Amino acid sequence: MPLSTDFYSTLDDLSNRLAGESILAQAGRDEGLIPSYSLLGELIELCSVELELREPLSTLKADLERLLDSAQPFDDAALTHLRNVVKWLPAAATASKADQPLPPVAGKAAAAPAAAESAPASVAASSAPVDDGLAANDLLQDLNLDENRELLTEFHAEALDHLQQIEAALLALDETPDDPEALNSIFRSFHTIKGVSGFLHLTPMHTLTHEVESLLDLARNRKLRLNSTIITEILKSRDAVQNMVGQITVALEQGTLPSEIIPVSHLIRAVKRLAAGESAPVAAAPAKAAAPIAASVAAAPAELAPVVPFSPAPSAEAPAPAKAAEHKEKAAATGETKNASSSTVRVNTEKLDSLMDVVGELVIVQSQLTESARVLAIEDASLQRNITQFGRLTKELQHTSMSLRMIPVKPTFQKMERLVRDLSRDFGKKVNFHVSGEDTELDRTVVEDIGDPLVHMVRNSLDHGLESTADRIAAGKTEAGNVHLKAYHEGGNIVIELSDDGRGINTDKVLAKARKQNLIPENAQLSKDEVLHLIFLPGFSTAEKVTAVSGRGVGMDVVKRNIEKLRGKIEITSEMGKGSTFRIKLPLTMAIIDGLVVRVGEDRFILPSTSVQMALRPAKDALSTVHGHGEVLDHRGKILPIHRLHRRFQIAGAIENPWDGIIVIVESNGRASALLVDDMVSKQEVVIKSLGGFLQNLVGVSGGAILGDGGIALILDPTSLFNAA
Repeated sequence: MPLSTDFYSTLDDLSNRLAGESILAQAGRDEGLIPSYSLLGELIELCSVELELREPLSTLKADLERLLDSAQPFDDAALTHLRNVVKWLPAAATASKADQPLPPVAGKAAAAPAAAESAPASVAASSAPVDDGLAANDLLQDLNLDENRELLTEFHAEALDHLQQIEAALLALDETPDDPEALNSIFRSFHTIKGVSGFLHLTPMHTLTHEVESLLDLARNRKLRLNSTIITEILKSRDAVQNMVGQITVALEQGTLPSEIIPVSHLIRAVKRLAAGESAPVAAAPAKAAAPIAASVAAAPAELAPVVPFSPAPSAEAPAPAKAAEHKEKAAATGETKNASSSTVRVNTEKLDSLMDVVGELVIVQSQLTESARVLAIEDASLQRNITQFGRLTKELQHTSMSLRMIPVKPTFQKMERLVRDLSRDFGKKVNFHVSGEDTELDRTVVEDIGDPLVHMVRNSLDHGLESTADRIAAGKTEAGNVHLKAYHEGGNIVIELSDDGRGINTDKVLAKARKQNLIPENAQLSKDEVLHLIFLPGFSTAEKVTAVSGRGVGMDVVKRNIEKLRGKIEITSEMGKGSTFRIKLPLTMAIIDGLVVRVGEDRFILPSTSVQMALRPAKDALSTVHGHGEVLDHRGKILPIHRLHRRFQIAGAIENPWDGIIVIVESNGRASALLVDDMVSKQEVVIKSLGGFLQNLVGVSGGAILGDGGIALILDPTSLFNAA
């Protein structure tokens, strides 16, 4: 019986991607082996109701599994088998659509059913694990340490945090199985580990976490209720992931690559049975919670299958001890350290905030001492020398403490670049990835929290945003899509912008999908911006099919959650056929900027130097009043509106006549405006400090700063200041 149109459309898409991998594949090389294996898994899952299509695909997948099990590249037989199946798939799909008998597959695929039938029936009934192809996931972790050291270091720290959260939430769920917050926390943690381990090619970890995530997704959608058996199996899976992370710990600290396989196939099999509503095999020993991450993270929990020693194939060259010693000597000579725990220290940001507060107080005391010596007219040379030395040390301490929190966004951008490279191959799309502003320094908290949203946004850009190569050529575009990621300062904000030249967001489709999922009322009338922001609703997704990359409706929800936690906002612009742009605007909480200090009455304010074009004392004839627009300045033929800062903040004693004061030309959102102040004080580097909850939403102000003399100045945000005016 012919299946739905969506089935054959998805089948055709997966077939084309598999064909692309088969063209690039070569005997004796492993390029395309893992992507082909992954695509076959999706095809088999798709064809679960079409057994005639499924059987040849399963046979080919078993062939590739044997290669992966022995860490071998493509051989001639497997490559021929792959290409025979690729040739067979379109004809088989056509026959299936017409409800006709399927043509046979050339070569070994056709002989597979007979071979399967000849297998002893006792094997299936045996108490030994059934070889259902899952054993291919019991692989040695390939860390590719030389290339991935920085990424693995970041992932290692994140994974340890996520594993702790998973354990705590699972134990909470054991007491209250219907706790939605704990369930969502576990889901997000597995989702993040799955995503990062996938593009780092940590295949066993990626496959296991994907299956656990699918099980948790059933629980989130109330298709499955958690019980102690399910929680026990998830804990075992979590322990297996912890052991694999432990191997990364050893590799980063000691330079020793994994030599033992952490088995996961039995866990995947149990999780799949639970997801299908079957009972998982009960362990002889009572299930117990995994121990907290301790000094020996490489120790395996009791419930896990024994670790399998890995013996490399004779042709594989194992790293010799002499080479390892040579590598360590080279590292010592260059000052490079291979001990991950000693090269970096994870410090609670609250401690850094406290340090910054103390340094700020120290600066005030230093300024007071200097002022006291001046007022008392103390001429003692030794005292003056000591005060000068104290001032120098205070300034150095201030810069050092500030720099502790500031890191460039470059490592995060490099992580996105690697992600684009891997995903573009998986999707069969050609992508040009452009990065700018990677040296922009952000608060460490911002950099850590912005990585996860960027991963989801980049995935969506490649999966949903960019068209296939054929569609781009048909639309008159270049064969390769373009994705731009950049960071820059804009007024009182740091902006991270991701744009593509793809198909754009179809607002009609988004609105229809949101109504279909009952996320908005049927008769709701929304503007274009409101429709675009529907993609951030929890559970919303326009994907037709759940894959290992997208489709669960959790990605953009994570984006919004993390950005709101940073008290930022996200803006979307999109045009059908031309692409989309996502702009994340983050407030400057502890960022360092160059500021122009100005005085209004007795108060001082700081303008970000990046927003200031110039300052001048205006002539009377350049000033005028325009009906409906207020005061304006004729500046080089351009009419600029004048904003009086003392009126905005109700400051007494300020200059009223513009020609007696200073006009600062400030640019905001591509438009220039004139800001009237009494005087310019200085230009200096300042640290942005949050104003706290009471003044958090003060319009026109992005933060505060302690000046060199201990005084406090508000840092202006020209964009919101002029918008409010």
